[in-house]
Amino acid sequence: MSVFYCDTSAIVKRYFPEAGTAWMQALAAPVHGHALLLGELTLAETAAVIGAKQRASGGITFAERDAILQRFLQHCNDEYGLIPVDRTTINRAVLLTQQHRLRGYDAVQLAVALMINAQYLAVGMPGLTFVAADNDLIAAAHAQGLGVENPNNYL
Repeated sequence: MSVFYCDTSAIVKRYFPEAGTAWMQALAAPVHGHALLLGELTLAETAAVIGAKQRASGGITFAERDAILQRFLQHCNDEYGLIPVDRTTINRAVLLTQQHRLRGYDAVQLAVALMINAQYLAVGMPGLTFVAADNDLIAAAHAQGLGVENPNNYL
């Protein structure tokens, strides 16, 4: 079993057909036995993406929006490990914004992944792989010593 920490830019690919969707769906398939971790803030970020897809010109319908959001929330309950964000994590994110070219929530996502990775390594477990579809975020995660994957590399 491998552990993957998924940023919002990656996890939304499981719900919308685009570059990297097939790879993300395969990663999440129970048959592979991978653990997928998300920061709790990913719930709000993903809901915002889903809402934006409905509001976009020619976007998804209200019914599609509601069904996709429900499926995502069900996966959060049943399939994903949700990691809380606390003040220590936020403080680390603040530092990350000064070290790397990161937006605020991206820095929080990376801080959560770094915290969990450190906990895994401290007990002798293999490190996690950070998954994002954002080149700046991937570069920062790699610079911080995380294994990385970008679903956009898998058409």
